[in-house]
Amino acid sequence: MRCAGTLSGIGYITDRPVSYLLLMTLRASLPAAVPAALRQRRKEARPKELLDAALDLFVEKGFAATRSEEVASRAGVSKGTLYLYYPSKEELLKEVIRHNVVNQIAEGMEIVRAFEGSASELLAYVLRLWWERVGETRASGILKLMMSEVRNFPEIAQFWIDEVTSPADRMIAEIVQRGIDCGEFRPVKDVENAVHALVAPLLFLVMNKHSLGACVVGEKFDPKAVIEAQVDLVLHGLQAAPRAAASPARAKTPRKSTNGGRR
Repeated sequence: MRCAGTLSGIGYITDRPVSYLLLMTLRASLPAAVPAALRQRRKEARPKELLDAALDLFVEKGFAATRSEEVASRAGVSKGTLYLYYPSKEELLKEVIRHNVVNQIAEGMEIVRAFEGSASELLAYVLRLWWERVGETRASGILKLMMSEVRNFPEIAQFWIDEVTSPADRMIAEIVQRGIDCGEFRPVKDVENAVHALVAPLLFLVMNKHSLGACVVGEKFDPKAVIEAQVDLVLHGLQAAPRAAASPARAKTPRKSTNGGRR
């Protein structure tokens, strides 16, 4: 075999079979080109992968204890890539909240305004739907996170009030007011506090899920059954149905004496 010259530092072999074999070997050693469409799909999926990784770590370790590089590592990207999408850990948490909670509230409001049934049916439906879409999903961990850490992050606290608490309260208040306006619900002294009374049991269920409910020895109960009990109490109360007024007793007719009135 003769080497007639070099190409990129590799001797060019003039013997055709050997040259072909060497070319195939070089091609096999090169990384396969990733199709453009596959790269595009991977890029489009990356924000959700980062949000999922962040949600898991924030719930597992807490927001303050989680480092940005841990989120990037779990998502399989570099820390620099994470910052291309979310410039700070606070912005990352805000987007986690938007993706998992704020969007659900927006969809809930659309359901409320398009609903054509009674206010009672709508209220029961929304309470059940909240547990299905938030309470029993990974997103419920965000509520636990807010209650345990938000006092140390005022900016996040304000974001939560503006984007989650206030819109959710307005949605429930709209249902209650609809029932009052059509005469289905009795007027309440304060609709705002009525809303708090409706929401509080849902928050309790989430806190139990992420505390005692997560322990083997913890108290176990069915959240859906609790919500059904809440719906029943809200719509029917604890008071028994009023009884029909008793008919007045008939005056007894004095019996006539058979012995002329003598005993």
